[in-house]
Parts: sequence; structure tokens; C-alpha cells
Amino acid sequence: MAGVAALAFVWLLLWSDYRADSARTDAEPPFFAEFELTDHQGMVQTEEDFAGRWMLVFFGFTNCPDVCPTTLSEVAAVMEGLGDDAAKVQPIFITIDPERDTPAALAEYVPLFDAGIIGLTGTPEQIAATSETFPIFFERVEEAAAPDGYTMGHTSHLFLFDPDAGFADSWPYGTSAEKILADLEERI
Repeated sequence: MAGVAALAFVWLLLWSDYRADSARTDAEPPFFAEFELTDHQGMVQTEEDFAGRWMLVFFGFTNCPDVCPTTLSEVAAVMEGLGDDAAKVQPIFITIDPERDTPAALAEYVPLFDAGIIGLTGTPEQIAATSETFPIFFERVEEAAAPDGYTMGHTSHLFLFDPDAGFADSWPYGTSAEKILADLEERI
């Protein structure tokens, strides 16, 4: 009888933990945007600086030959398509190559897309810490033909965070601006 009671007690504990986890999963985003980095104008920025706005976040690097400029061009098209609602969204480009992507390098690069994109960089340690709060991967890849003899392999998703910096959605590389815009308009 004591064994049955103990099993019932354990089952109730596990069931309540399961229900609590389910409720938390439904109510809370799986992760939050967390960073403290320097923008392309030399100002330190955190996710709190964008409180109340949606954030479109992309990780990449300025020497990227294709994925990064293509994605940032898509972001520019989305921002243009938002019209007056563009003020509710902040596009952010976080470098994964802080060795080359200084604030000055980002200041030359992000305005090329004319979408109000904020470029963020930091020390290698800051970039590593930031990448741990997002589900991203990046690595340096030695390549003799690339600028400075290397390129960067990285996750190529565009992330959307809600006005409280909670993860809301992501789109893989190659998703059209029209699709991203339609998804975003439904949310804001």
C-alpha cells in the first residue's frame, strides 16, 4: 500500500511539473534577445534600447559575398513595404566577424541598404556571449581567396523579436521579402 501511495505521489509531482512546463512553454517565448554591443555610430546598445519595438535581427559579416547582402536587401524591402508601420520595427545586423567589422566598417556598410538598419559589433568575447543567447552558429573558415584569407560560416536565419525582446519567429535564408512582410504585418 505504501508503494502504491509513493508511486501515486511521484506521478502527481511529475504531472504537475509537466503541466507547469506546458503552461510556461505556451506563455513564454523560448528565448529572449540579449546583447550589449556597440553600434555603427559608436554607442553601446542593448535590447532594452529597443523596448516597445519589434526587432528584425540578422547575424552576418560585411565581407559576406552573397547571403548577408541578399538578406539585408530583403530586410530593406520589408521595411519599405511596412510604410508607416516601419516605425514599429527596428532592423539590426549583428556581426559575427568583430575582427574586421568595427563600428567604422559597419558605418560604411549598413547605410548601403537604406533601411534604418543598426549595425552592432563588439569584442570577440561579447559576440560569443551574444551568440549564446541566440540559437546561432558561426565559425571562421580559412579560405585563401577571401579577404584577409578567411570567410565566416554562419546561421543565416532572420529572427523576429516582439516588443518585449521575446522570440516571435524566424525565416531561413531565401524567404522572400513578400512572405516576411505578410508574416510581420499579421503581428504588428
